[in-house]
Amino acid sequence: MKGGTLGSVPFLGKGNAMKPKKTDEKIIFQTEKEVPLMPMSLGSMLYNKTGAWRNIRPVIDLNNCIQCGICWKFCPDVAIHIENEFPVVDLAYCKGCGICAEECPSKCIAMVEEEK
Repeated sequence: MKGGTLGSVPFLGKGNAMKPKKTDEKIIFQTEKEVPLMPMSLGSMLYNKTGAWRNIRPVIDLNNCIQCGICWKFCPDVAIHIENEFPVVDLAYCKGCGICAEECPSKCIAMVEEEK
């Protein structure tokens, strides 16, 4: 498969499925039945910009990136999206947890101190 969709998620054919870039929309449930039965971090992270919490931030070395999408997959804040087949960190949502750097198989993500 060279491209298309995997379910409702775009699929590029290189094994990298990705979600579209998020929007700043508050999620409002009309009834109690619409509320998820368990925590749903993806929904709350779309509304809560947590970048101000950060004291370190990820910097991606695109020359060593193997475009595997692992950083995108493991980011708990949905702060990584794919542009031109490479990961891009949305610093408005990234709180600097470092999971992306820890999980990166090519170790191309460095966590650097924020400048004040």
